[in-house]
Amino acid sequence: MKHKHLWTGVALVAVGLALGGGIWHVHQEKAAAAKYVNNQTTTFFFHGWGSSSHAEEHMANAAKRAGATDTIIKANVDKHGKTTISGKITKKSKNPIVEVNFADNKNGDYEQDGRYAKSAIQTVSKKFGIKKMNLVGHSMGNLAIVFYLLQNADNHSLPTLEHHVAIAGHFDGGLGFGWNKKTKLAQDGKPFIMEKNYKKLLPLRDSYPQSARVLNIAGDLDDGSHSDSEIPVDSAFSLKYLINNRAKSYRQVVIHGRRAQHSKLHSNKQVDKLLIDFLWGKDNQ
Repeated sequence: MKHKHLWTGVALVAVGLALGGGIWHVHQEKAAAAKYVNNQTTTFFFHGWGSSSHAEEHMANAAKRAGATDTIIKANVDKHGKTTISGKITKKSKNPIVEVNFADNKNGDYEQDGRYAKSAIQTVSKKFGIKKMNLVGHSMGNLAIVFYLLQNADNHSLPTLEHHVAIAGHFDGGLGFGWNKKTKLAQDGKPFIMEKNYKKLLPLRDSYPQSARVLNIAGDLDDGSHSDSEIPVDSAFSLKYLINNRAKSYRQVVIHGRRAQHSKLHSNKQVDKLLIDFLWGKDNQ
């Protein structure tokens, strides 16, 4: 008899936990529905030099935990520029995310990186009928994005850009590769000394998508370098001049302290919150 009562008690506890978990899940879904949009606009994440789509997983999973998305797939671009897809986006997918992986991940030819980006975007868009997109880049991924935008300014068959997030972008070079320490920025973001790739991007001033809202994030270790250890804040913020007031909105944010180190920015809780609220928050559409 004691065993019977014991198992009855265990069963009641299990049922209670299940009901409580279900109620909590419904509450979370309602909270997310009130806070975030729910549409088919697809967000592409692009990683940095020598990295992979694994670097994008923290941000993507943070969005999923927050209830901002329920779909994460991968797009692998091989060294020949061919894209293969793992996973699928359905008509019921909520704010789908694509983690893009470049097999040729140490290619400093940013124009080629832009072509890799196009392959990923075009392949995913054709397969799933994507009409609108968001783009998120970290480090070299930012150069892939802006060269993609430059190369495809007149290609109206590609998805419309809604939101653009730049994280630690070396638009005017980085420490030890192109950045001139004497460089300062004018109020409009124009660098007094322009690195060669930056000069190639100047036509963006007349072609950057006017449909886009922009969030530009840089890191400052607060160690006197005014950088995240690799990318000076001013190099990251030189993007402002390239956009030339064409975007619907432009916001730049500096993350401070040890967690603002270059390779830690894509796994930074402050960055997660900024990114999630910007891309999917109902107040930012």
